[in-house]
Amino acid sequence: MGSSMIGDVHDMARRAPDVALALAEMSARLKGRRRAAAALIDRAIGFAATDPDVTAMALVGSYARGTPRLASDVDLVFLTGDVEALLTPGRFEPLLGERERLVRARTWGPLHERRFRLRSGLHVELGIVPAAWASVDPVDPGTAGVVRGGLLTAHDPDGRLAALRDAVDASRPGDVL
Repeated sequence: MGSSMIGDVHDMARRAPDVALALAEMSARLKGRRRAAAALIDRAIGFAATDPDVTAMALVGSYARGTPRLASDVDLVFLTGDVEALLTPGRFEPLLGERERLVRARTWGPLHERRFRLRSGLHVELGIVPAAWASVDPVDPGTAGVVRGGLLTAHDPDGRLAALRDAVDASRPGDVL
């Protein structure tokens, strides 16, 4: 946002107390959403570290880039040796901190998407993939796109995600990996 636009917003807020109130409420909601997301991410790290079926976990998307907005969901990718075990209903309740409310289930190649809505309104998108998803010989173009879109390693005891990130970082977007 340019400085003149910021000045315009501040001028509008001074002239229109309703706008100032709306901006303050949005800021408070965003802070609350970020706190809920941080708590969820902490639970996800604990879940990944203790669940024997999880081989690695990464935070991806806007939270990984540090650019979440009020409507942003929390995107997590779980690598596993047993995809079906992680797709069992109720499996993610400890991570979510509440009963699962599945709002969408899709499959994108090797990735099984499970999207949940929490009572707070926060949406959580889990991508469950076989460990081979992080292969670097060669790197799948879809996987490279996810990594380029923002990936923070949260649980990676074998260094699989670190190797993937390094391979993608060493390439250019058009390269065949």
